Amino acid sequence: MTERRIRDDVVLPPPPEDLITPGRAQRSDRAGADHVKSVPADAPAASRGGVRRARLRLVQVEPWSVMKTAFLLSVAVGIVTVVAVGIVWGVLGAAGLWDSVNSIVRDSIGDSSGSPFEIQKYLSTSRVLGFTMIVAVADVVLITAISTLGAFLYNLSAGLLGGVEVTFAEDH
Repeated sequence: MTERRIRDDVVLPPPPEDLITPGRAQRSDRAGADHVKSVPADAPAASRGGVRRARLRLVQVEPWSVMKTAFLLSVAVGIVTVVAVGIVWGVLGAAGLWDSVNSIVRDSIGDSSGSPFEIQKYLSTSRVLGFTMIVAVADVVLITAISTLGAFLYNLSAGLLGGVEVTFAEDH
């Protein structure tokens, strides 16, 4: 067997001998034609051309990989939350909501106090974004911890009950 070249810089090793059908000439016009395995006539229908299925059982989840993935995803959710709150807050300000709220409060309680009511003193952009960042950091910590704890609990229950069984089918 000789090596095949896909491009000038990529060299593929020859296929294993058990995958090559004896007595059949290799065809170089179709990619992967030399990796075809012959199927006996008495083989099950799944290997003759039907849908192949594999039943697998998930018996362990690695807690360290769950923790890393949960941390990364929760950081992404936190960033999206802070950006979304900033955008919504900016749109509400540009739409004139704060002026409308100020006028509604002024009309409701009157001008007897001497100084007009301004909601921006209480709900400023920096306060709202600061509170959103605190909530986002707390979410990162909680989501990471709960996901890791969930992985440990899954491993314990999979040890007792056998895990989750999944059936995979091959598309044609």
